[in-house]
Amino acid sequence: MLADTDDGPVELGPALSIFDPVYFGIDEFGQPKRVPLIERNILIGGEPGSGKSGLLNGIVAHAALSLDCRLVLLDGKRVELGQWRKCADVFVGPNIEQALKLLRRLQIMMDRRYDFLEECERRKIVPGDVFTAYLLAIDEIAYFSATVGSKQQKEEFNLLLRDLVARGRAIGLIVAAATQRPSSKIIDTDLRDLFAWRFAGRCTNDSSSDIVLGHGWVQKGWSANTISPNNPGAGLLIAENGSPELLKVAYLDDRTCAAIAAYAATLRGTAPATGRRKLRPVPLAA
Repeated sequence: MLADTDDGPVELGPALSIFDPVYFGIDEFGQPKRVPLIERNILIGGEPGSGKSGLLNGIVAHAALSLDCRLVLLDGKRVELGQWRKCADVFVGPNIEQALKLLRRLQIMMDRRYDFLEECERRKIVPGDVFTAYLLAIDEIAYFSATVGSKQQKEEFNLLLRDLVARGRAIGLIVAAATQRPSSKIIDTDLRDLFAWRFAGRCTNDSSSDIVLGHGWVQKGWSANTISPNNPGAGLLIAENGSPELLKVAYLDDRTCAAIAAYAATLRGTAPATGRRKLRPVPLAA
């Protein structure tokens, strides 16, 4: 792969894969924490400044650098994920009609992929498959699920998102969603419980921590309320059927995000024209 600069063509570096574990940050022992997201979803909660956007941008950065993943971004504030706009297939800002249209399109895509897998007698996609994975990243779910639009639109948003989270894993659809306090008024309890991975940045009280991590963890001694407000990016990460662990999320400042996004856009724009490897056809059975 080559990129043109003022000094002539420069070979681009290697791309990542969405099937690789995603770097989240460091654990309490200073060791790197990498999390597999393929066939998983993640819910990110916490008070403002707790590191939610840092983690979400880190996930988006990995997906943007993965040529086997397509980006779909929903951003109620426009600026948290706006730097990745040129890397995304679709970017939707604070517009509930466009958000609903996008989720409906993803639902249709999901159904067609399941038709394809059923015809091939398969259960899920694999690396190098005939179609690529998708990352649906949502910053501030509450804007779409509880703030703007009619009651009917809010309910439809929650229903569509629930279906994508519940059924999207096998066809390569990853949902990474962030909000300040994912209460039942923001996210339906049944939807919230479908997220395999959860990250709780600092919360203002024990109740909010349990809402993110799951009921009962405060009684077991795990509360994001104990995290110091002077320690932004620190939080508790939990996997399905696991226990919380302390994590310090990697932080990407605006300049770093812009640089990674620009490189990713160049990588994606250059790869097809320079012979990006062809995806192998799906076998009849696997």
